Amino acid sequence: MSARGAVVERRHNHTLRELLGELVGLARDIASQGRQMSPNQLEQAQERLEWLADEVFREAAGPEPPPE
Repeated sequence: MSARGAVVERRHNHTLRELLGELVGLARDIASQGRQMSPNQLEQAQERLEWLADEVFREAAGPEPPPE
C-alpha cells in the first residue's frame, strides 16, 4: 500500500479514529492525574477504558459474522 493509500484508509473510519482518540485521551488523563484520583474515580476510569477497548476492537474487526 502506498503512503497515499494509508492516508485515505486512515481517514476512512472516523468512528474508529474517534474511539481511539478518546481511549488515548483517557489514558493520558489517568497517567497524569491517577495519583490524585479517588479509588472510586480510578474504578470508573478503568471501566471506561475497558469499554472503550472493547468498542475499538469491535470497530476494527468489522461486522460480526452471522450465527452458525
